[in-house]
Amino acid sequence: MADGNKFVPFVSAESNMAEFTVKALIIGLVLAVVLGAANAYLGLKAGMTIAATYPAAVIGMALLKILKGTILEENMARTVGSIGESVAAGAIFTLPAFYIAGIWDPFMTPANYITATLILVFGGILGIMFVALLRRVMVEDKDLPFPESVAASEIHKTGRSGGGGSKFLFGAMIGGGVVKILTVMYIIPPIWEKFIIFSKQLVTGTPLAGKGGMLLSSPGISPAYIGVGYIIGPKLASLNFSGGIIAWGLLAPIILYFLTPHIDFQAWADMVAAAKGISIDDALAKVSDPKFQIIEIWKFIVRPIAIGGMLVGAIYTLFMMRKSLIAGIARSIDDVKKAASGVSVNIDRTQKDIPFTWILIGIIFVAVATFLITFLIFGTSFLVAFVASTIMIILAFFFAAVSGYLVGLMGSSNNPISGLTLTALVITALILVALGVDAESGGVAAVLGVAAIVCVAAAVAGEMLQDLKAGHILGGTPWKMQIGDIIGVVLAGAVMFAVLAFLNQGDIAIGDKMGYEGGFGSRTLSAPQSGLMAMLSVGIVGGDMAWPLIIVGMLMGVGFIMMQVKSPMLVSVGMYLPLETTFAIFIGGLIKGIVDKMKENRGFVEAQLARVDNIGVLLASGFIAGEALMGLFFAALAVFTIIPDPVWPSSPFILSIVVLAIIGWVLIKTPMNNAGSPDDPAPPSASGH
Repeated sequence: MADGNKFVPFVSAESNMAEFTVKALIIGLVLAVVLGAANAYLGLKAGMTIAATYPAAVIGMALLKILKGTILEENMARTVGSIGESVAAGAIFTLPAFYIAGIWDPFMTPANYITATLILVFGGILGIMFVALLRRVMVEDKDLPFPESVAASEIHKTGRSGGGGSKFLFGAMIGGGVVKILTVMYIIPPIWEKFIIFSKQLVTGTPLAGKGGMLLSSPGISPAYIGVGYIIGPKLASLNFSGGIIAWGLLAPIILYFLTPHIDFQAWADMVAAAKGISIDDALAKVSDPKFQIIEIWKFIVRPIAIGGMLVGAIYTLFMMRKSLIAGIARSIDDVKKAASGVSVNIDRTQKDIPFTWILIGIIFVAVATFLITFLIFGTSFLVAFVASTIMIILAFFFAAVSGYLVGLMGSSNNPISGLTLTALVITALILVALGVDAESGGVAAVLGVAAIVCVAAAVAGEMLQDLKAGHILGGTPWKMQIGDIIGVVLAGAVMFAVLAFLNQGDIAIGDKMGYEGGFGSRTLSAPQSGLMAMLSVGIVGGDMAWPLIIVGMLMGVGFIMMQVKSPMLVSVGMYLPLETTFAIFIGGLIKGIVDKMKENRGFVEAQLARVDNIGVLLASGFIAGEALMGLFFAALAVFTIIPDPVWPSSPFILSIVVLAIIGWVLIKTPMNNAGSPDDPAPPSASGH
C-alpha cells in the first residue's frame, strides 16, 4: 500500500509481529535443501533451474498456517527456503567443470568435498554481504518492477487475507500445474520446431556460396514464462525477444549458411562419438542433421557473442546506476560514522541491514579464504593467489549488482547466472594468463575456483534481492532475512556436493551397465554450463580460445548503446536464452499490452484500473507458482528414476495452440470481467511501489 508518495509495507514498521522464529527457520532450511537438490538435478540434466521463490512461498505458507504462524514468519521461511536453489545453480554451473577438465577425477573425495563446500559457502556469504550494501538502492528503484517479488508477496497477502482474490491465485496455480503435467506426459507437445532448408545458391555478384537453413520455433508451452512476460509488460518482453530474433533469425542462420560447405563432418563425428559415448555411425547421422548443426552453432558461436554483449551491457548497467550505487554505499558508510561517533541513527525496523562493519569483515574474510584456497589447495604462486582473490572481490560485487538489476527487471527465473559466470571466468583467465599462469601451475583450477565463487555470489545476490523486495512489500526485517539466508547458505553449501556426487556416481554406474561412459558431461548428465566453462578455462589458460567471438559480441554491445537501446544487457540475454523461452515471455508481454489497451478504451476509473492490475498479477503469479511446483514434483520423481513415458508422442501441436489461447483468454477476460463498478473502493495495489 502507499500513503501519498510514501511507500507503506503490508505489516507496519512499528509492528512487533513474530518473524525470525525456530519454526520458520527450520521449515526454510528443509525447503532450502529439498528445493536445492531438485534444482541441481534439473540443472545437470537440462542446463536450467526453476526459481524456488514460489514453491517456497506456497509450501511455507501452508505449513505455517497449520502451525499458526504469522505472515512475516512465512516471509522468513520463503526467504531461507529459496536460497538453496541459488546455491544449487552456483554448484551445477561450476563444480562439475573441475571433473570435466580432469582436475577432480575421481570427483567424490574428502578433499574435493571440503574445497567445494568452502567455495559454495564463501560465495554465498559474499553475495549476501554485497546485497546488504545494495538493498536500499535496488528495492527502492521505481524503474525495477521485480515481477517475481511482487508475485511472491501477492501469494502471501492473498493467502493471509483469505479474500476473494485467492480464488484467482489458486485457480491459476491449478491451471499452471495441469499444463505442466500435459507437457511432461506429452499429452500436448511442449514445443513445435521445424528446420527450413535453404537451397544451395551463389550470393549474387560474388563467387560466395552457402547452404543451410533456419530453425523455426513456437513459444514454449509454459504458463510460468507467459506469467513472467505478463508481469514485466510488453516493452521489456519485446526487448528480451529482440535478442532471440537476432540470435535465431540472423546470426545462427547466416553462420550456418556459410559454414556448412566447409564442415569436416567426419572429424566432427569423431569428436561427438568420443564425447557422448556413441558409435561413429550414430555420431555421423547426428552431425549431418541441420537442426543439430544450427543448435551447436548457437551454443558455441552465438552464445559467446552474447556473452561479449553481456559483458558490455554489464559495464553499461553499472555506469547508468553509478549515482544510485554511490549514494547507497555512502548512506551505509554515513550510518557507520554516526554510530561510531555516538550519534543515534534512527532507522526503522524495515530498513535495517546487517551493520556495515560486519559487512566489511565478511568481505575481507571471504577474500582471505579465497587466497588460501588458491594458494594452498590449487597450488598457485603467492602473487597469483593474491591477484585471484582481488579479482574475485571486484567481479563478485560487479556481478552481484548486475544480477540484482536483472532480477529486478525480469525475475530470477530468467537471470543469466551462467552467462555472468562465463564472463567472470574469461576476465579471470585473461588476467592470470597475463601473469604467466598455465595449466601445469594450477591455472585452470584457480580460474574455475574464482568463477565458482563469483557464480554463487551472483546467484545468491539475485535471489536474496528478490526475496528482500518481497519482504520490503510485506514489511519484513532485512537484517533478519539476511542472517537467515547466511544460515541457509551454510547448510545448502554443506550438502550440495553430496547431491552432485550422488548423481555423478549413479550415472557412472548406470553407464557401466548400459554401455556408455557416465558421469558429468555424459549423454544423460550433460551439465552443459559446466562443460562450456571447462572448455573455456582450459582453452584460455592453454592458449587455445576463439577470442574474435567475445570481441564481436562486445562491439555489438557498443553498437546497441550507440543506438540508444534501453537495455543492451536484456537484448544480449535474449540471445543467450533458447528462443522458445524468450518467445513465451514475449507472448505474455503482448497479452499484458492487450489488457492495457482494453483498459484505456473502456475508460476505467482508478479503482477499476487497480482491480484489473491486481487480478492480472494474481493470475500470472498463480501460473508461475503452479508450473514451478509441478516441475519440482517431476524432478523429485526423476531423482528416483521414476520418469513417465510419453502418453501421446505424436500429439498434434494444434492442441498446444489451444492451451496457449486459453491461457491468454484467462489473462485477458478474467481481469476485465472483474473490474467492478466505478463506485467500488480501490483495492490495495499489487504494485511493489
